[in-house]
Amino acid sequence: MKRIFSSPVFALVAGLCLRLFLVLKFPANSGDTVLYEEIAANWLKHHAYAMNLHGAITPVDLRMPGYPAFLALIYALTGRTGEGARFWVMLAQIVVDLLGCLVIAWLAKLLSRGSEDNSRSERAYSIALWLAALCPFTANYTAVPLTEVFASLWTGLACCVLVVALRRVKKPDFLVKGSHMPQGKSAEYPAFGAGVIVGMGALFRPEAPILLATAMIVFGVLFFSVHEAARWFRAILAMAIGCLVVLSPWAVRNSVTLGELQFLTPKYSNLPSELVPYGFMAWEKTWLYLVRDCYLAPWKLNEEAINVDEIPARAFDSLEEKQKVAAILEQYNEDLTLTPKEDDAFAQIARQRSTRHPLRTYLRIPAARAVVIWFTPRIELLPISGNVFPLAQMHDEDPEDQEFTVLIFLLNIFYLGLGAWGALRLWRSSAAGRPVVAFLILFMLLRTAFLTTLETPEPRYVLVCFPILIALGAQLFVRQSDQLQGSA
Repeated sequence: MKRIFSSPVFALVAGLCLRLFLVLKFPANSGDTVLYEEIAANWLKHHAYAMNLHGAITPVDLRMPGYPAFLALIYALTGRTGEGARFWVMLAQIVVDLLGCLVIAWLAKLLSRGSEDNSRSERAYSIALWLAALCPFTANYTAVPLTEVFASLWTGLACCVLVVALRRVKKPDFLVKGSHMPQGKSAEYPAFGAGVIVGMGALFRPEAPILLATAMIVFGVLFFSVHEAARWFRAILAMAIGCLVVLSPWAVRNSVTLGELQFLTPKYSNLPSELVPYGFMAWEKTWLYLVRDCYLAPWKLNEEAINVDEIPARAFDSLEEKQKVAAILEQYNEDLTLTPKEDDAFAQIARQRSTRHPLRTYLRIPAARAVVIWFTPRIELLPISGNVFPLAQMHDEDPEDQEFTVLIFLLNIFYLGLGAWGALRLWRSSAAGRPVVAFLILFMLLRTAFLTTLETPEPRYVLVCFPILIALGAQLFVRQSDQLQGSA
């Protein structure tokens, strides 16, 4: 039995079985899926990164090119496109996600490594691999054509390289004993590599450079503490160059094709001719924090009628305000197109609400969004309602649904708690590991803060933090004596 649990092969086979089950039993798609498929098909057939708009192939930049390139590759290999190729796309994503599991295990090894004389902790590696392979939240996204498995892979890999770079600030020979690498620049080389990896991640998710911004802060604290400001500048420059090398072809394409030097995507992923509903989004940010609320207003905008009576009462401070919103929506519902005048009216209501209750807009709603995206039951891709309350009523109506939702909720708490406990354990047991722990925690905090500013608080956007949580959680199973050697 011990041989089974210590073997990476058995962990990967178990992970493969879980993912195949989800792909075969619960395949899913989303609105973004169709968008990615259209771009990929046009790229393959017409050699243009474009969408079909008003009957014409129109170049766009509203999504990064990494995932459409992956889809186009699968289409070329299978001879199928769109919905007909989804099964093959999902199978390929299983491979990518299993590679991500190995990266997570590697990250756990790096975190548990004390000094150069210590072998990487096989126990931490094995535990992290099993936790990653059997994590249903990340595994579930192999069954939907979206960017999550790639975002998690690149984030985990970048974290591995940045952990090495951070450790080398005060221990230049970390993992380079016997090599000819100049120790005075031992941190700058992995910093450049991290920039390249984050650039690859940004080709799939445009917010990936948050990881480099976090590293820049922690590098600054470390280098200034040893009075080496010049090395801090070199590390930042190395990360920036590495990232820009990868993103430059995309920026050049946008400059030549669309007449704009755009390294990422437009902030609101809009087409040039589309109205960006700043006022509508500002109004949403004064009340919207639950995922189910997204189905009532933002995800219906310019597609379906919006019923004011379905919107939660917290969206209105008075009956008069609700009547104003109803009047705006009545005009919108006539042609299902938000006009600049209607958007301005929403902006005025948003300003009034924020003036009356500034703490609600700038503190309570963002905090509530943060709680929701981290602690909500992650069942959005499964055919269950997720309704738990009222407890007695839901137990009578659908006890299996309720019990499964509670189980998934508790499992999510388990992974979060494991990561938090592991971080605390590593912080207390290893002084050398504290900058790394600070880096990983700060990244998750900055990413969470960024996500609370988006139009819709989708829990899937924190899945890229699960490689960190799992790697930190694995530290609970490392002998404390191994980690204490790194604090000398």
